[in-house]
Amino acid sequence: MRAARLIKMVLLLQSRPSMTAAELARELEVSERTVTRDAQALSEAGVPVYADRGRAGGYRLIGGYRTRLTGLARSEAEALFLSGVPGALREMGLEDAASAARLKVSAALLPSLRDASRTAAQRFHLDAPAWFREPETPALLPAVAEAVWDDRRVTARYRRGEHEVERVLEPYGLVLKAGVWYLCARVPRDGAYRTYRIDRFTAVEPAEDRFARDEDFDLPAFWAEHSERFARSLLRTEVVVRLSPEGVRRLRWAVDALSAREALASADGGGDGDGQEWVTVTLPVESEEVAYSQLTALGAEAEVLAPAALRTRFAADAARLARLYADGDGSRP
Repeated sequence: MRAARLIKMVLLLQSRPSMTAAELARELEVSERTVTRDAQALSEAGVPVYADRGRAGGYRLIGGYRTRLTGLARSEAEALFLSGVPGALREMGLEDAASAARLKVSAALLPSLRDASRTAAQRFHLDAPAWFREPETPALLPAVAEAVWDDRRVTARYRRGEHEVERVLEPYGLVLKAGVWYLCARVPRDGAYRTYRIDRFTAVEPAEDRFARDEDFDLPAFWAEHSERFARSLLRTEVVVRLSPEGVRRLRWAVDALSAREALASADGGGDGDGQEWVTVTLPVESEEVAYSQLTALGAEAEVLAPAALRTRFAADAARLARLYADGDGSRP
């Protein structure tokens, strides 16, 4: 415990020109008296810690005592500090490890690059959760994350509908999508890779043995393929729609990206939205009800041609709107 604290003290002093006893005590979570004793112990061990006396005094390292990480440009150093996601690391139980790693890197950087972490933080912040929902950290996330880092098999129980299912899994990677945590894992019994929502796990028991990781597994590529396959599986029906040029432009914001992309690819005349003519597209949708909700946002920039029931519903809505606005000034008898 003390050895780790002494190392951290050296790294703190290596990353800054000088620190007061109070500042060191706050960072190390000890008393100023302990800081004094630790500084003396370091000095006796040959680490050149020097104490400046007086109100403006403090502790510093002398004699150029540092290990420099050479070869990093400023842009590279700033990019390095962007690689961490504090909230996600905290939820996985890795905040202390990440803090120690950042401190070590800061201490090793050249003095001209010491402010890289600050300048990066001033320019970029990742807010992973979606709007209008309170993010919740799954209780079993730290245990799952530990198994991922340790390449250790787990026996997991998770909710599937009304039932609980038990599986032996080889946890390959974690994904944080819009505030929801997912585990990408291989199922040893059939060798298939599957995705699980971690908030549906009810129990996770790590095994004694580790698994041999497939080094060719590409987590980002797997997730991208899984995401598109999942989105496509939801698109169970089709709607034929005529779109104005403005409707073509706004379609990307009215429906999901995959639906818009496939619809515009099917457009007669190209459907790139740059022309002045209306185009007809086949829009894949989850259901007619979802299509009604999405296409309502396009107003008069879209005309539903099929299916007939959906066209009839839009026609009835249009008639109701015409009656609603017929008096012109909103007055009612």
